[in-house]
Amino acid sequence: MDVTDNPIYRLRYEAYRREESVPFNDTGIVVDDLDTAPNGMCFGVHIDGELVSSIRLHHISAQHPFGASMKTCADVLQPLLDQGETFIDPSRFTADYEASLAYPALPFLTLRIAVMASVYFNADACLALVRPEHTAFYRRVFGSEEMSPPRVYPGLAFPVQLFGAYVNTKLPMTLRRYPFFMSTEEERRELFGRAPDEHFERPQRAKSRLAYERAMLSQQLENASVAAE
Repeated sequence: MDVTDNPIYRLRYEAYRREESVPFNDTGIVVDDLDTAPNGMCFGVHIDGELVSSIRLHHISAQHPFGASMKTCADVLQPLLDQGETFIDPSRFTADYEASLAYPALPFLTLRIAVMASVYFNADACLALVRPEHTAFYRRVFGSEEMSPPRVYPGLAFPVQLFGAYVNTKLPMTLRRYPFFMSTEEERRELFGRAPDEHFERPQRAKSRLAYERAMLSQQLENASVAAE
């Protein structure tokens, strides 16, 4: 697919232009070098067959230290990478304007992909390089903590700030409060279990409800076992 025909790149452009975050360009897309990084993945969320939002993820490690957060906060992250930590780094989170009004839960639906990736890749933390005014959302929903003061990101007209949520300590709380972030092993494997360079556009159905039902059944069985003892 020609990059100018990529609907996700066009959605990015429309969303950023609406907020005047990027300058006008003739191609009508937003794309950068990180879109072809070996540790990068881009996903679109569809409702009734229509693209309504998208998010890009990078699995940052010492072997592949590529991601949006590394462009502005390498001084913060590199020492952690040197210690063997790895991160899921979401970026280019954009949504269709009309869809965002019609579906208030769209941010949760989209960020669920980052939660699944954090589990699948056994990452130490999931990062959030976001506008300072958006950090309250990440604190509340994911328990994210500040990792840097506001900084400038190349090509954007607004400052960004790095927050992070360590998976082992923060994810259990998030899943208890927001169980729709749950996922099945099969769903995670379908989304991420592929070679990084594989051309991948096959749609996958979300399985949050199935994951929740399995978790409830497991809890019931565990409670029954304890009662029997």
